[in-house]
Amino acid sequence: MKRITYILFLIFMSQVVLAQKNASNKADKLFAEKAYVEAAKLYENLKPSQEILQNLGDCYYFNNQMHFAEKPYANLISTYKDSVKPEYFFKYAHVLHGIYKIERADEVMTIYRGFDVNTRKFKEHLNTIVPYNYTVKKISTNATGDFGISIFGDKIVFASLRSASGPAYKWNEKPYLDLFEGKLSNEGLLEKVKPFSKTVNTNTHESSAVFTKDKKTMYFNRTSDERVVVGDELYASVKIYKAQFENNQWTNITVMPFSSDQFSTQHPCLSPDEDKLYFSSDRPDSYGSFDIYSVAINKDGTYGEPVNLGNNINSKHREQFPFVDTDNSLYFASDGLQGMGGLDIFMSNSYDGVYAKPINLGETLNTGTDDFSFVIKEGDSIGYFSSNRDGGDNLYSFARQENGRKFTVEGFVKDIHTKELLPGTIVTLYDDEEKLIGQLVVGADANYVFNTEPNKKYKIFAERDLYVTKTIDFETKDDGVVHYNIELEIESYLDAEKRLVKKDDGLVYLELENIYFDYDKWDIKPEGAVILQELVDLMKRHPRMEVELGAHTDSRASDIYNLRLSFRRSSNVLEYLVSNGIDRKRLKAKGFGKRKPLIDCGANCTEPEHAVNRRCEFLIVK
Repeated sequence: MKRITYILFLIFMSQVVLAQKNASNKADKLFAEKAYVEAAKLYENLKPSQEILQNLGDCYYFNNQMHFAEKPYANLISTYKDSVKPEYFFKYAHVLHGIYKIERADEVMTIYRGFDVNTRKFKEHLNTIVPYNYTVKKISTNATGDFGISIFGDKIVFASLRSASGPAYKWNEKPYLDLFEGKLSNEGLLEKVKPFSKTVNTNTHESSAVFTKDKKTMYFNRTSDERVVVGDELYASVKIYKAQFENNQWTNITVMPFSSDQFSTQHPCLSPDEDKLYFSSDRPDSYGSFDIYSVAINKDGTYGEPVNLGNNINSKHREQFPFVDTDNSLYFASDGLQGMGGLDIFMSNSYDGVYAKPINLGETLNTGTDDFSFVIKEGDSIGYFSSNRDGGDNLYSFARQENGRKFTVEGFVKDIHTKELLPGTIVTLYDDEEKLIGQLVVGADANYVFNTEPNKKYKIFAERDLYVTKTIDFETKDDGVVHYNIELEIESYLDAEKRLVKKDDGLVYLELENIYFDYDKWDIKPEGAVILQELVDLMKRHPRMEVELGAHTDSRASDIYNLRLSFRRSSNVLEYLVSNGIDRKRLKAKGFGKRKPLIDCGANCTEPEHAVNRRCEFLIVK
């Protein structure tokens, strides 16, 4: 009897294992087909392995079901931490942001980034630098599947899941996306919604419409109705299409030549002059996922080659939903740049055709979930965006008000070699038109600070006696940086010039060969002119340098006679320097007569000793 029971148990267990394997295979197949809702149901009943936890978390993550994604990702990280792919730390951190577990999200993102992430401090910082604060209002109150507004005259056009009669999409078991149009009521709510043109909407996804100013051309997204093999999976790419308005209908619908079956090209947006189309794509040359690109629209109706906007804008994660305003400022959504969680909306200003480092638009607009598809009405401070902050995708309006920011530049003045602070240094700020903006003498803390303005060029000078003047050019850009920190590290003349020495009297001298004067003469001999050229070169290298020219005589003749003779000699050196381009104001001639001999030999000096005492010294006074 025991033997029969054991055999029955083995049969039962083998059936359980077989059923588990069959269910796992079926779930994996559904997951590969991106039927995430059905796949999740099966994975929930399977014994959790590393792959099952990954796939189950992904099923919920890709459908923005963050509360459900938390548990499998948490189990995955805690159980298989050492072998988990880095991308799952990234996803888990965004899931935690989405359910407002901010401190834990920061801990996980710190592991992923490799540096400390602190969302609270990041928000506080943004509050001081964002150009605008936003007042937000939901306008699609009865829907959970609207996104991507485009302004079309007095109407708005957007993508929606409202086509309840259409087939269900396996990804989320919801209807396929179509384009809809509607108007805004006096209260700012969406009304009079109806499907957009039947010639545009099909049985696959349509979204992200944008229109030319004359309303005769539109670009929009459409998903391929057939899937092709890309890598190891079947893939239905998203493409950009163009349509023209003729005879009161949208017609001549054609796919853009830079779209492909092998990758997606989506979220079209026109430049203000309509000679460029911006879009998001996971093309092979992207930085890892979706990047923002631009492509030229030629006058003959052809298109240039797509250009990646570069790593100032793009990361290895998602950059999507571009929009360019009338000032050529770029707005886009990213989950790869530091943010609040999910997709956040960023802004980047264009300088000489290059987009600067973007700024997150802050917590008055962005949340821990996806915020994206920003557009603003031309010449206005009112606009629209999309967000799933309330569960599903919805449309929101905003009014923006300028944030009272103060642009500053500040720093410390230090010795470039010793790093010692240098109180008493004069720091001066000029704009690019040489207008004096401010000047101060730094105090004991050697700190300076000046107010500046955005989008201006400046020069800052650090001037100090016996130091080389330091000049730094910088430009303030309205890209989120309102506080510039510029350390002014300056070099002493002694460190910069080998010929300069500090003598026992504590003063700094230029050490040159002696300029010999003939007995009772003050004219500069040819060999003396060669030596003085070194001083000319030195003073031209350092335009603030001032020099005292000290001439000395031998001990013969009276004090008064020698004082006059030495002054004539120093004055003659001064005139020589002036004749070689040195400003007279930078020079001071002094005669010391016979009072400071180098060789104190009195009345018993030899002729060579007298010659040494007949000299000119060069004291650096500034």
